[in-house]
Amino acid sequence: MRIIGGTHKGRKIYPPKKLPVRPTTDFAKEGLFNMLNNIIDFEELKVLDLFCGTGNISFEFASRGGSSITSVDQNYQCCDFIKKTIADYKMMQINIIKSDVFTFLKKNSNSYQLIFADPPYELDLKNFELIPELVFNKKMLAPSGWLIIEHGPRTNFSNNEHFIEQRKYGNVNFSFFN
Repeated sequence: MRIIGGTHKGRKIYPPKKLPVRPTTDFAKEGLFNMLNNIIDFEELKVLDLFCGTGNISFEFASRGGSSITSVDQNYQCCDFIKKTIADYKMMQINIIKSDVFTFLKKNSNSYQLIFADPPYELDLKNFELIPELVFNKKMLAPSGWLIIEHGPRTNFSNNEHFIEQRKYGNVNFSFFN
């Protein structure tokens, strides 16, 4: 894994092999961020990274100038690794929260310009559908904000009223909402 853009471009991230994660591939991440370059300004961006795992996406947003990144994961080892990497790379704009994502979403009262969610692909479909439902019902997106959900090929959000489009990069799919 590596950071592909911004002030830390090219820097490699070495998470412990024992973490229970499936990091977004560099190929998919590059495609996603190439698209995002055309629709958002990373400077001063307020981001929520759900199911953050290794912090791969959070580090990318921080490297590109995001001013506030809230990263949520329930795994202690993932949170510990991200905290260490935040200190090593001096990315103090990242705040790691150890919590179940759905519990966090139900209690959260903040809004964000971009929310990225990378739940485990084997997550129950009803829980996948709960992510946009909670985000939009609780008005967590700032005006003109984006929700992006990474998922496998069998998940389809096209019937959601906030769905905009789906993009595929290899085996990785991103659904966009706003």
